[in-house]
Parts: sequence; structure tokens; C-alpha cells
Amino acid sequence: MSATTGNLSINSENIFPIIKKWLYSDRDIFVRELISNGCDALTKLNALYAIGEAEKPDNKRDAVTVILDEDARTMQFIDNGIGMTAEEVDKYINQIAFSGASAFLEQYKDKTGEEQIIGHFGLGFYSAFMVADRVTIDTLSYKPGAAPVHWECDGGTAYTMDEGSRTEIGTCITLYLNEDSADFAKEYQTRSVISKYCSFMPYEIFLFTKKQWDEYVADPEKDADKHPERKSVSDTAPLWMKAPKDCTEEEYKNFYHKVFMDFKEPLFWIHLNMDYPFNLKGILYFPKINNEYDSLEGVIKLYNNRVFIADNIKEVIPEFLMLLKGVIDCPDLPLNVSRSALQNDGFVKKVSDYITRKVADRLNAMCSGEREAYEGYWDDINPFVKYGCLKDPKFLERVENSILFKDLDGKYRKLAELKEETPEQDGKKTVLYVTDEVQQGQYIRMYKDAGKNAVLLNRNIDVAFITMLEEKDKELKFTRIDSELDSALKGEQDAEALKADGEKLQALFREKLGKEELAVQAESIKDTAKAAMITEAEENRRMKEMMKLYGMADFGKNQETLVLNVENVLVRYLLDHADSADAELLCRHLYDTALLSYRGLSAQEMNDYIARTNELLARVIA
Repeated sequence: MSATTGNLSINSENIFPIIKKWLYSDRDIFVRELISNGCDALTKLNALYAIGEAEKPDNKRDAVTVILDEDARTMQFIDNGIGMTAEEVDKYINQIAFSGASAFLEQYKDKTGEEQIIGHFGLGFYSAFMVADRVTIDTLSYKPGAAPVHWECDGGTAYTMDEGSRTEIGTCITLYLNEDSADFAKEYQTRSVISKYCSFMPYEIFLFTKKQWDEYVADPEKDADKHPERKSVSDTAPLWMKAPKDCTEEEYKNFYHKVFMDFKEPLFWIHLNMDYPFNLKGILYFPKINNEYDSLEGVIKLYNNRVFIADNIKEVIPEFLMLLKGVIDCPDLPLNVSRSALQNDGFVKKVSDYITRKVADRLNAMCSGEREAYEGYWDDINPFVKYGCLKDPKFLERVENSILFKDLDGKYRKLAELKEETPEQDGKKTVLYVTDEVQQGQYIRMYKDAGKNAVLLNRNIDVAFITMLEEKDKELKFTRIDSELDSALKGEQDAEALKADGEKLQALFREKLGKEELAVQAESIKDTAKAAMITEAEENRRMKEMMKLYGMADFGKNQETLVLNVENVLVRYLLDHADSADAELLCRHLYDTALLSYRGLSAQEMNDYIARTNELLARVIA
């Protein structure tokens, strides 16, 4: 062919500044695009082999090879795929945005199998100019008698194209990196990028430095096992592409460890495998959480035909499932031209709904068919489930019968079972709950002695969750164990006497503690060892907790009530000796003891409490 020059066929002379600055959100994406193009070239050629329009050579090993030369500041992307003729280079390279992949699919749509072509827009090649001052293409088409082609462009609209010297079918793209992008010629940098975007491409991907490549060419078989660059970067058979029945538990766990670098064992997983009405495959893992803040946001990697797109794309992954870890591969997702974001499409909502439904189905199946194992997972997974119920009413409807509540004896009950066992009080099924078994230990012992049980709700999300359940079911009420005293805890009541004692004790404690607004209540409690405790109305405390959770200041008045047991010897002493020298010391000590069992003491309060305790003990032995 004779040498030709020309201008790229585009609508604007400013196309390259646009590509460099706006087409892709991350500069390293050019690696993904050029490797994807190489994989597409291999897929096209294999499709032609399959229908007999090309003959596959013996021992052909499909691969994309990347060669880095740090000294020359170059990168080469080499594939042994379909190659291009001069006419095809003119059509698919010189005319920007004419997609070769789309044209190929249209021509062979009735002849090829199910192999997918990654590219859709024809712009991926030009991402090379984000990092390169000059780009060359050397290519040889599979077609018999085709002449090799050499093409080059310096990042403007002008190009040159001439007959090349390539002797092997396929394409070599060489990038002459600009100064700002020189790091991409370093092995560790590009290996990291390939690992990020191309770990699961359908063909082997090899990365060599120039020195490693020269050694390989000189002796391809020499000490191959000792050279990591001679091992493919890509896992060409990712686990999510297999049928669930063909995957072992060990494979699921190994995949989890490898992809997410999390060496804790996942609790369980959900394998997504759908072919109709859209193509979606993936694996979602429920991770093991050491504490509530260990994994507030997981990682769900979105792939399009095995090409990594992004982490945690909220249009596809329901927000509450962002707490999980997993991979989702959906070739049908409508991407924009940079293959890095989703176009607005109703189809995306269908994908999101499908994922939500599959998670709910898995939870329900485990709760009904693997109850013991499900209960073992519940302490870890309940934040996911509760958050999902809060964010998505449909999800709540689907999993409502699989929500469990753990009681103080370690037994689990469904909400319906809990309601059935809970006696009605003032027209509502009032469920007692505990948020801290240590802090609220005094209250727990009292209620257990009275034959009362409670459920454990010790997650930050629980306040919002039970509030939602109460709004949904007006006959249901949750009350923390220290919100009020149940009648089962009280002895015989003399209302008038208790009222009088309460007024006397309130006046005494307000005076001795210097707290003019302190609310004090006298009660006759069966357990005479309990002298004092704090209660606070459920609604007041819940409001304070919600405000604290959302970082809001609490402008309300302190509505805690100091409850004093008139059956206790210390309280009786104060009632009978309000003017004694010990009255102030005892009042402060009883108040702080009550606070200890309710919310704990500040540093200064604790110092004072210890000092008073020591003083009381000193008086005992004096």
C-alpha cells in the first residue's frame, strides 16, 4: 500500500482535549480500554474460527501481552486477535466513534455463539492519548494476503498510515508516554492497574518489562515457574461464571479471600445466576463483623462482561446491600461512552429489584430450612437486614417473617412468636428490651427474679428499627427495661404513703444534691436490696438517642427520675433521719449508685464516688 496522511474524521478539532479531560474519570482507565480491545479482537477471531471463516493454527495461545520500557517511556499492548486491514484502520480508527465491535456484531449476529464483545462505542482506543504524546498501531489482519499496516498519530487530528512490518496476525499498540504519565512504564504501577480492572478477562494477560520480554523471547521455556511475569494476571474462569452447583464451599471462600483481601471467613453467600430477562451473574457475601463499626460499608464490584467498572454503584446495588461484599457482572447494563457510569435507564431498576429479591429469598430459605445456622448468623447479619427494612418497605415485606429477636436466655424468636408470648398491657403488646447487659444488669436481675424476660437490642440501628415496627403495627410497643417499673416488681402499694414519702425524699435529695429539678419517686419494690435506680420514659430517652445518633444537640430537659425503694434500709434511714449529719453523704452515694447502673459516671463523678465510698467504709470500721 502507498503511504497516506490525513485528518481524523471528527466533528470537532477539540476532540482530543475533550477525551483527555472529560471522557474518562480516571487516567488509568486507558489500560482497561486497550486490554479490552485486545480481548475483543481475540473474541472476534475465535468467532470466525467457530463458523469456519478462518482456520485456527495449531498450538495458538490466545493472550494480550503488555510490555513496559521504563527507559524509553513506552508501553506496548499486543494481542494475537483478528488484526486489521488498511481499510479497517481507516474505518475504525480514523473515523472516531465508529464502533468496530458494533459493526462486527451486526454482521455476524446470526452466526456467532454467546461470546460477548466488550467494546460498544469505538472510543476506547483514544483513551491512550490521555497519557501518550504519540501512539502507533502495527497490525496484520487474519485475512489471506492482507498487508501489514503501520499507523501513528501525535495527539492532534493528523495521522499517517503506511504499510507496516508486522508478520504475526494481531495488533501491537505502542504508547509513547508523556512526562506526567511516566509512572505507567513502571511494573508495579501498571500491574496494580491491570489487577484492578482486568483480573477476570476472558483471555490470559501477561505483563513484562522490556528486559523480561527480551529474556522470554530468547528462551520462552527457561525457568518459567520462577518468573511471575510468565503467569497470567487474569483469571479466565471467574467463580461467578460457573453454575452454583459446580462451586464448592472452599472455592467460594478462596474467591472471597482473594478478591476482598479479607482473611476472616464470610458467614454465607448468595450466588446470582440469571439469564432471562437479562443476563446477570455474581456472588454476594455476608462478611463476618468483629464489631458494629468494622464494616459499615462493604465493597460490591460491578463488572460489565468481566471488565471492572466501579465499586458500589448505587443505581445497581440497593443502598442497604452496600454493607455486603461481592461481585456483580451484568453485560446488559447500559453504560455511557466511557464505560464507567450508568446511563439513566429503567432496566437498571429491574436489576436492583432482582438483587434485592434474591437476597430476601436466601434469608427466608435459611430461616425456614436452616434455622440453627441462621440463628448462628443473626447477631452478625441483623444490621444488614434491619437497615434494608428501614430503606426499602418491599424488602421488609419480604423478610418480615425472618427477623429474629434474641432474648436474655439466648433463645431466638420471630416477631410473630414474640408478640404471641407477650401479654397485653394497656391495649398493646409491650416487649421489654435491653441495650447493654452489663450496664443494665441490676434491672435484668430484678425482672428475671419476677419471671420477666427481655430481648437484646444492642445495635445503633435498633432504635430506628423498633420505631418503624411500632409505626407499622399500632398494637406493638417496645420498652427498655429501665424505662418504667413493671407492676410485677412492686410489693403492696399504699398510694398515699408513697406519695408522702416521695415528696419528702424529693425535697431532701434536691437540697442535698443541689439539683432543683431532680425528679424523685418513692416505690415499694419487692427486692429490698435495691435501694435506688434511674428510670426515664421510653419516648424521651429514644428521642435523645436519635438526636445523638444524627449529631444533633439535645435541647430538652433532663427527664430522668430517681426511684427510691422505701423497703430498703438506707432509704428508710433517710426518711427517718433527714436531719442527720450523714444525710448528704448517703443521698449523694445513693444517687451515684443509681447512675452507675443507668448510664455510668463521668470521670469527676467517679472520683467523687470513690472518695465517698472510702469515707463510708472508714466510718464503718471507726
